[in-house]
Amino acid sequence: MPFRPDEMRGAGAGGAIDYRLARRHLIAEYRRGRLARHEVCDAHPELLRAGREVGEEASVDCPICEEAKLRLVSYVFGPRLPAFGRCITKRGELQAFNRRAGDFTCYVVEVCPECGWNHLARTWALGRGTASRRAAP
Repeated sequence: MPFRPDEMRGAGAGGAIDYRLARRHLIAEYRRGRLARHEVCDAHPELLRAGREVGEEASVDCPICEEAKLRLVSYVFGPRLPAFGRCITKRGELQAFNRRAGDFTCYVVEVCPECGWNHLARTWALGRGTASRRAAP
């Protein structure tokens, strides 16, 4: 089996990358007092706005303030999209990217609209270009 760089990104297997371990580590460091609140609650104002306006409510409370439900915000990056990506506002938009030609990547970020906690939750590949790589030997 040959080694290809795209296999390292998970694109060859069509898999997703989950960042739960990194999240747990960051929360543990905060709770041990090794990180200050302003270091972990540093969401960009645009991410906070997206979380409030178009984010999907998660089933878990914020691990930092423990007062608000987290919001999940999805962004897609790829060819012919702005450098800052495209914020997904409806589920159908992701399906549309899956049908488009090209290599797209979806990033899901969890954000607390109250305290500003934010963390990359997971990423995965989208687009017909991704499917063609999977089929390649």
